[in-house]
Amino acid sequence: MKEINWKTKFEPFKIKMTEPVAVTTAARRLRVLKKACFNPFNIPAENVTIDFLTDSGTGAMSHTQWGALMTGDESYAGARSFYKLQNAVQSITGCKYVLPVHQGRAAERILTGLIAAQKPGQTIVSNAHFDTTRANVEANRMEALDIPVKESYDFAKPAPFKGNIDIAKLKKIIKEKGAADIPLVIMTVTNNTMGGQPVSMANIREAAAVCRAAGIPMFLDCARFAENACFIKQREKEYAKISPLEIAREMFSYAQGCWMSSKKDALVNMGGFLAFKRDGAWAQKAREALILGEGFLNYGGMSGRDMEALAAGLMEGLDENYLAYRLESTRYLGEGLLAAGVPIINPPGGHAVYIDVKKFLPDFKQARFPAQSLVCHMYKTGGIRAVEIGMLMFGRRDAKGNWMPADIELVRLAIPRRVYTKSHLDYVIEVMAHIAKNKKEIKGVKVVWAPQSLAHFSAKLAEV
Repeated sequence: MKEINWKTKFEPFKIKMTEPVAVTTAARRLRVLKKACFNPFNIPAENVTIDFLTDSGTGAMSHTQWGALMTGDESYAGARSFYKLQNAVQSITGCKYVLPVHQGRAAERILTGLIAAQKPGQTIVSNAHFDTTRANVEANRMEALDIPVKESYDFAKPAPFKGNIDIAKLKKIIKEKGAADIPLVIMTVTNNTMGGQPVSMANIREAAAVCRAAGIPMFLDCARFAENACFIKQREKEYAKISPLEIAREMFSYAQGCWMSSKKDALVNMGGFLAFKRDGAWAQKAREALILGEGFLNYGGMSGRDMEALAAGLMEGLDENYLAYRLESTRYLGEGLLAAGVPIINPPGGHAVYIDVKKFLPDFKQARFPAQSLVCHMYKTGGIRAVEIGMLMFGRRDAKGNWMPADIELVRLAIPRRVYTKSHLDYVIEVMAHIAKNKKEIKGVKVVWAPQSLAHFSAKLAEV
């Protein structure tokens, strides 16, 4: 008997608790947006109908995870919950030394800080740094250099692994700068900045070989490692019959360490870790920094109950049925937007759909922040909150303080895990179809005030 493809029909879970979504009017949304200074980060969540601002910490935990909260050991030292988390991380990553942190950027701050202390002015290379990673690198007076493969920039043309690092460029940069001035190579899986695109196992393996030959450590920024593992299973033939867990273990086997904002693929609302294969100088310095800025070694920035939920979520996030649903729902939204006349980075990534704003609004002046303008218009039109990845996020200004154009202008629709159903996605597609037919209604914005670093989080803007 032929089986029905459940992945296109329903979510592989039941809903045990509900939370109402905001049903608002256009007039109310405009008032809210003005009060928020046209920055979605300033909008109170109670005024948001569909929240695609981020997938970080916004997912729904399972009954197993909620039960795990009740067994949390809140001992300051030697907590039972820490050892559960340590065992889970060790089992997946092969890293013996595990440092819990409150979220990924804490791990980035610790790691980049200890690297910079050894020798200032170095270059950290990546397939693409995430925004907080770049900010931490640059705050420590180092260069954050992105070298994604060229097909990453061809948004319209599908390719299976647009998240890959450019191996030829990596070799060239090592030769030009010298390995002594490149303390770390980061493989971000999946590649968030370039559209949530996956990295192939072949690319991870080859990059690791190049780094090993040069004596440069390679770490994984593994916030979405499970989604990346599922893409490898789907798109690299030799892994078709291998479980996501075993694929993940091979991914980590090529790295000397990793860090994770566990608010993504570990399905928790708060938490993360930094992990090392060996107890070298970096691990020792990291422990010292952890105690100084986060907390004791057995809890870092987390409570015992959070570590319990994280230990459970790391394994749940690797469930094949969940991952199949996750990638399918993102693909469904992406294809729906394409059908509605909204260009995206194609194919859709694992955690989000990225709108190609330069193509969607080709005549929009870049000085008016087209991606941010679209974000604001999406909220005004349908109460949808998203985030700009463009001129405001990258935040480059010249000597006179004028904003410089960005290479890319994207809007990211990051889908929280296990939160929205197919009907919610259909609503988003309907709103975007309306916007696509009425582009002339979109108004530009200008920056009134912004900090020097990570401007998009707190900038104040106004409509032009």
